[in-house]
Amino acid sequence: MKTLFRTIIAACCCLMAVASKAATVENVRVYRAPEYTRLVFDLSANIDHKVFSLDNPDRIVVDLSNAELHADFSALDLAGTPISAIRSAPRDGGDFRVVFDMNLKTQPRTTLLEPNDQYGNRLVIDFYDEGAGRIQVPLKSTAQVDDEKRDIVVAISAGHGGEDPGAIGVDRLQEKRVTLAIAREIEKQLNAMPGYRAVMVRNGDYGMTLKQRTRIAHQNNADFFIAIHADSFKKSSARGVTVYALSQKGATSEHARLLAEKENAADLIGGVGSVSLDDKDELLRSVLLDLSMTASIASSLEAGEKIIAALSDVTHMRRNTVEQANFVVLRSADIPSLLIESGYITNPTDARNLDSSSWRQHFASAIVQGITAWFFDTPPRGTLVAWQKLNGGTPASYTISRGDTLSEIAERFGVSLTSLKQANNISGNNIRVGQVITIPNHLFAANTVSFVEHTITRGETLSGIAEDYAIPLQRLRDTNQLKNDRIRVGQVIRIPSS
Repeated sequence: MKTLFRTIIAACCCLMAVASKAATVENVRVYRAPEYTRLVFDLSANIDHKVFSLDNPDRIVVDLSNAELHADFSALDLAGTPISAIRSAPRDGGDFRVVFDMNLKTQPRTTLLEPNDQYGNRLVIDFYDEGAGRIQVPLKSTAQVDDEKRDIVVAISAGHGGEDPGAIGVDRLQEKRVTLAIAREIEKQLNAMPGYRAVMVRNGDYGMTLKQRTRIAHQNNADFFIAIHADSFKKSSARGVTVYALSQKGATSEHARLLAEKENAADLIGGVGSVSLDDKDELLRSVLLDLSMTASIASSLEAGEKIIAALSDVTHMRRNTVEQANFVVLRSADIPSLLIESGYITNPTDARNLDSSSWRQHFASAIVQGITAWFFDTPPRGTLVAWQKLNGGTPASYTISRGDTLSEIAERFGVSLTSLKQANNISGNNIRVGQVITIPNHLFAANTVSFVEHTITRGETLSGIAEDYAIPLQRLRDTNQLKNDRIRVGQVIRIPSS
């Protein structure tokens, strides 16, 4: 009996010891977003905490119960944030206090997150800039007149960011990094075209909710919304680009349904656990809104087909038609919206492309070509593009940037160098930064150039392949983004056939 009693006492003591073991703050990270600053504590276990503000001077205080601090605040880069300094000290009873000295008044909000595929337990503290989060979303004005010649606005949303890296691929390549690089390239090229203005929804390494992304598009009166992502799969053989539009009903494939579920869950990974991900009933509660959504999806599908036609000339497509699924980020009743999975980050070939600035430039050019082709077909009233079409203008123009050459521009837009020179009355190869040139037959480039794939076999040379297919060697190099003539057995290259 005494033995049993001692065993029970020992077990109780053990349980008390486990229960009283302090949670550890193992690491700390900081992200700056346009409306808030996010601080993330990586924890060994969930933790009790409270937060409050102090004035004169402005401070935010976070008390952590039964906690140990192993993180180093001095290593944080606080530049561009409202936080001037961070102090910390233990308190009685094993608690810990962290004090944030503030340059500006902020509204702190905290969220405890459970472990997921990317991280363990976390305490997220968002310091919202005073007044942020209360911006009224303006409705898109329809009172445009032809004389205004306004720009067509394209909102570009780089997927994931900050606490949410997205998919992790070959050599630990992060989806959030390549999507931002592609988005910035699209922005650069669109802004170089008269009549277009690009809006970056995310322009840095910070997280955003799906609703924030669509809200920014509305605030900028966007005419088009495009979300850039990169796919992943357990098998490295999966590869290729897929273009998605919204579906009000079921997904067009099981893969599309699963992908939508994964992307819709991004809010939870990024630290916003209270966001409802299924608001279709609210969004479609009236017949008028339903009709608007139907028209928006129809426009999205048309634009998607244009983009696919252009992308097919520069990269491998997983699907040659627009897929559909119930993506939260695409649920905007009055803005045609697409989500592009730019390839499989878990596939060696796709990952190498996604990590290549040269490939991203060609990829972005094809997207821009598809967007401008669609808008030239159906330009919004009151835009410069509508005025150009009415007055016999050409579908696309391009503004020369530093480092551009005529041959590279011709290859980028899928037109011949000769036709590019003729369209712009250029006799030599001299061009200047800021010069605006016309892209001839821009709308039809995707239909006039087709490609076949050739797999390298032993003994073949690039010059021999060019001779066999009766195409210039330099065009073969440019088409496959080859810096030299080295090729390897098993390598797949693209042969322009027209």
